[in-house]
This record gives sequence, C-alpha cells and structure tokens, in this order.
Amino acid sequence: MSDGKTILIVDDEPDAVAFAEAALGEIGEFTILTDGDGASGLAKAGEATPDLILLDVQMPEKDGFEVFAELRKDTATKDIPVVMLTGVGAKVGIPFSARDMGKFLGAEPNAYIEKPIEPSELQDTVAKLLAL
Repeated sequence: MSDGKTILIVDDEPDAVAFAEAALGEIGEFTILTDGDGASGLAKAGEATPDLILLDVQMPEKDGFEVFAELRKDTATKDIPVVMLTGVGAKVGIPFSARDMGKFLGAEPNAYIEKPIEPSELQDTVAKLLAL
C-alpha cells in the first residue's frame, strides 16, 4: 500500500515519534526515519530525500520554522511535502494554521496539525499527501 515510501519524523519527543510511527503503521508499510533535533533532521532530509516529512515546531538546535524555511530554499528538498506538528497554539491559546505560517515564513507547509494529534487526522493527511 505504501509503495516503498519513506517518511522522516523530526521531533524531540520520543512519545510523539512512537505515536506517529504507530499511527502510520496502520495505513501502510513505510520506511520511517527519525531525528530528535532540527539541525540533524535537516541534514537527514537532504541526505535521504524522504517522500514526506513530519516536522515538530519546538525542538533543540533549530526549531521547526527554521528547518521548514531551509527545506524550502534547498532544491533537493523544496518539493518534499511537510506536515508541521505542534502544540504551540494550544499552549498560547492562539490558533495557528498553514496559511499563517505562509504569511510568517513566505511558504506554507502542506499541512499543519495541532498537538495532541488525532490518529485519524494524521493518517488522512499522510494518505492524501502521498496519494495512498
């Protein structure tokens, strides 16, 4: 079902990574790569050129906003679909969207999912972006 698709999960919370892996495992067999900080996650994206990136916002080394901006500037990674994952909106009480990110960063992620993540929302989003 996954046709050998590779997904990179960049998140510093091991529980969030395990959750995403379990949710994705229910919709297909993917090669899952993970990284716990933005700087090395960015490097891994450039090396592996995954089919999709799940990217947390709050991380050490480089935050998700910085990583996303750099992904879009690099010709090797600029077209990789990116799903931003964050709990920032819930923490500060201000809703945030992909469109808001586009205004802030000059480019919109393919999707934006607020934590805590509903498994079906993540699964539906990934399936849509990977045309499963």
